[in-house]
Amino acid sequence: MLATARRASLTATGPESSTVPSEETSDIFTLSSDFETASVEEILRWAWRQFGPKIAATSSFQTQSVPLLHIMAKTVPDMPVFFLDTGFHFPETLQYRDLLIAEFGLNVQVLTSEDGHEGFLHRHGDLYRTDPDRCCHLNKVEPLNRAMASLRAWVSGIRRDQTAHRENAHIVSRERSGLYKVNPMATWTRRDVWKYIADHHLPEHPLLASGYTSVGCEPCTRPVLAGEDERSGRWAGQQKTECGLHTASIGAVDPNTNQETRHD
Repeated sequence: MLATARRASLTATGPESSTVPSEETSDIFTLSSDFETASVEEILRWAWRQFGPKIAATSSFQTQSVPLLHIMAKTVPDMPVFFLDTGFHFPETLQYRDLLIAEFGLNVQVLTSEDGHEGFLHRHGDLYRTDPDRCCHLNKVEPLNRAMASLRAWVSGIRRDQTAHRENAHIVSRERSGLYKVNPMATWTRRDVWKYIADHHLPEHPLLASGYTSVGCEPCTRPVLAGEDERSGRWAGQQKTECGLHTASIGAVDPNTNQETRHD
């Protein structure tokens, strides 16, 4: 049975300070452990009760994104879903996003870089070739930092089985900025995702059939080869494996200035 008292104590404390007391950190870890056997629906309802309306989800609108979006539409339909429009997405991704918005009635809010795509190109050119970390920071991390500045919590769809970096992801954690992060799908596997999609007859991303098991920006994504993990087509040939949202995350270090971008 989930620890109701611990959940209530989180609400009372709140993330107003970026310094997390050790006893609260312990409560968060225990709460996260309690949620290991909870359903995605239960975790989402808890998150909305605790933090709504100061909470939002993010989605890249890929095939593996669709179960969480479908469950959100049924359980927490008012929760905003942030989509980071870098200007470099495949047209098929934007079509898929619009299809899911129409089918599920999602509350999607589109985030862009401070300069907009044309302004970004004018100022930085093909930065994705020369400094992909900086490109991701300007097009993804900074826009999400701005959007999350007034919120208390963030829902992400990452799973532990996706990459080595994500294998230790907690269901509930707290960012350095004070923002709570909720990963309701953390315990799901690739098989769970596909079973849910099949059971509910959900649409797939148009590029999946061409081998794009993980779809990011068009210049930085290739089809996955036989035997590779599902994210191997992202930034292929580079050491980079994450865009930055799930590494240092919100309140992250700007790779250009080596300074933290905080919204405490």
